[in-house]
Amino acid sequence: MYKNLWMVIFVVVLVWSGINPKDQFTWFLEVLPAMIAALLMLFTYQTFRLTPVLYFWILAHCIVLMVGGHYTYAEVPLFDTIRDWLGSDRNNYDKVGHFFQGFVPALVAREILLRKHVVNGGNWLAVIIVSICLAFSAFYELIEWWVAIASGEDAEAFLGTQGYVWDTQSDMALALIGAISCLIFLAKYHDKQLKKYNHV
Repeated sequence: MYKNLWMVIFVVVLVWSGINPKDQFTWFLEVLPAMIAALLMLFTYQTFRLTPVLYFWILAHCIVLMVGGHYTYAEVPLFDTIRDWLGSDRNNYDKVGHFFQGFVPALVAREILLRKHVVNGGNWLAVIIVSICLAFSAFYELIEWWVAIASGEDAEAFLGTQGYVWDTQSDMALALIGAISCLIFLAKYHDKQLKKYNHV
């Protein structure tokens, strides 16, 4: 039931996002990680089933990616409205995406590290998780750079810098905040689910 609902929501949002997106190239770049994640979870569902809380947040992250792919991160309408309300110079939907880029990988890393008994808990677990998330965020920024070099002007919508000189640094800072927030607010709930499903 839960698996079927997850798949229906994913496919519906994916199809919606692919209908007349703002920029086809940007759409492909943004939704590709979501499609890869979905395929990985599909192929590992029987051998490495995740906790419900992790499935929920992975789906939420995929939706963030697909919305960004449809509109481009610089032109999501709701965040245009928020920008106007706040008198800001930019659409900050990309910052939501980078927060999720720390928040969700932190939960993924936590589950894998604990279930595979790589780390047995304690303060080192948090340090390693945050380090993994920062490395992942930095690597994603490198991918954006490589795409920009390879495709030239076509990558501007993918980068979404909107003229902000500190965009790369603030993206990584948001991922850091996301990772720390995940550990603060979800660790205990995640532990309960891990024990319930005999994962630790």
